[in-house]
Amino acid sequence: QILLLESGGGSVQAGGSLRLSCAASGHPGTTYAMAWFRHPPGKEREFVAAISWSGQRKYYGDSVKGRFAISRDNENNTMYLQMNGLKVEDTAVYYCAARYSFGDLRPPLHSHEYDFWGQGTQVTVSL
Repeated sequence: QILLLESGGGSVQAGGSLRLSCAASGHPGTTYAMAWFRHPPGKEREFVAAISWSGQRKYYGDSVKGRFAISRDNENNTMYLQMNGLKVEDTAVYYCAARYSFGDLRPPLHSHEYDFWGQGTQVTVSL
């Protein structure tokens, strides 16, 4: 089992930046893909970004391309989401997710393909 804990959420004005972190534990000797999803108020959960085990394969949702950057530090078992140019519509609860992977396969882009989830961290962007 992979335990995930997000941090770094908060309130920021439009145009500002935040960096989310997701610390993973309980998975010695395993490889896994990771991703960020978000759940905006009154809307369905949506894909934000995903990253392969090595960090070389990265994918982004259309609404965040060019503004957000996903990365990971496997030595410290942590994934990051650098969010720049935040917009009001980025307001959501952000969740990190993980899925065991064999080697450095392309990470899944759909939430139902992930087995492990964090509790979420709130990001609020205001004008």
